[in-house]
Amino acid sequence: VKMTEAGVKAPTLLPIPEGPFEAYLFDCDGTIADSMPLHFEAWNLALGEHGGHFPQDLFYAWAGIPLIRTVEMLNDKYGLSMPPDQVVLRKEVHYFTLLPQLKAVEGVKEHILAQHGKIKFAVVSGSPRESIHKSLTTIGLADRFTVIVGAEDYTHGKPHPEPYLTAAKILGVAPEKCLVFEDADLGIESAKAAGMAWVKVPTVL
Repeated sequence: VKMTEAGVKAPTLLPIPEGPFEAYLFDCDGTIADSMPLHFEAWNLALGEHGGHFPQDLFYAWAGIPLIRTVEMLNDKYGLSMPPDQVVLRKEVHYFTLLPQLKAVEGVKEHILAQHGKIKFAVVSGSPRESIHKSLTTIGLADRFTVIVGAEDYTHGKPHPEPYLTAAKILGVAPEKCLVFEDADLGIESAKAAGMAWVKVPTVL
């Protein structure tokens, strides 16, 4: 961690591949917003209402999968019959309650603030657009993104390339000219499948 002259810790800028790139595509949860612990808590509050549970290792392994599909996969894995729509609705309610605790991932926020207006941006997430917008608003970055690709905007979620290819098409940028910022392995698989360069955001910057 870099130190300023006053001896105060300065955020470490996340190293990225050399370009040139015409667009930066950002995952939201765990990449722009340090929201994964809040989502984990919200999931288990909602699942607990139906007798379910989301082990932490599985939660991080499945990061990036759309919410409805996540409940379906939990049902399959544990032999449960939780109603996906109801669980997801309650999960989002719990997450919005926890939102005041949300912070930005500083190493990524630096890139957003430094490059805004110089390069095209999009957020590409497995969360619903409403959740993405509320997260970005809470950390003061909503005005930096005019393009948000959420779970409503594609048929096949990460690790399928469709989410990132959808964003590239909206921006009018070729996939090979996009750089993806991702914290989750499934998201990186999605970026690779889309033919895009990528940088993995560590859990803690």
